[in-house]
Amino acid sequence: MIVAVDGTLASGKGTIARALAAWLGVPHLDTGALYRATALSALTAGVRLEDEAALAELAGCLDVEAFEDRDLRTAAVGQAASKVAALPAVRAALVSFQRNFAERPGGAVLDGRDIGTVICPTADVKLWVDADIAERARRRRKELDAAGQPISQDKMVAELTERDERDRSRSVAPMQKAKDAVLIDTTDLCIDAAVDKARSVITAVLDARSRHL
Repeated sequence: MIVAVDGTLASGKGTIARALAAWLGVPHLDTGALYRATALSALTAGVRLEDEAALAELAGCLDVEAFEDRDLRTAAVGQAASKVAALPAVRAALVSFQRNFAERPGGAVLDGRDIGTVICPTADVKLWVDADIAERARRRRKELDAAGQPISQDKMVAELTERDERDRSRSVAPMQKAKDAVLIDTTDLCIDAAVDKARSVITAVLDARSRHL
């Protein structure tokens, strides 16, 4: 079974995706980490974020496991990743990796912004996870505070608004809800309740399949 979990930053999609993968007993891929790792590689090597060819080369030989998660989660890397992800050559360099991961025996859970629309358009289950921007900003601020990178609520809202617009308006694989994706609004949900909602969607699909066997 392939499960596509798309949505906005700090909506909870990554946490939900990891929980679903553990529940189903399949591997999980945070596709955003691929773009973050590419961006961090560029920042470390001094590669300009406008140098599409050089960035695509970095993406093509990426070893995500070589990066520490805390280094990929900084605000600076997140903003750079959003710019890198808008470049067609970079996305093309990472498409095969993502699709090959999804097609593993038994399936997989992938989370990102274009899984259900571009990477796995025929996924068995598609979820779109979102939340009110003020709540998303509060969650992201909490993460950054814990990492020693404090930021004001107003600035965080502004950064999320900018990032959402960039992700939605990019010419290649824009962030958008697939027509057949099920919306999970996590604004007023604790993570356990959000995961339960996601599980119920998958359970319904599995039950429907069993009835047709």
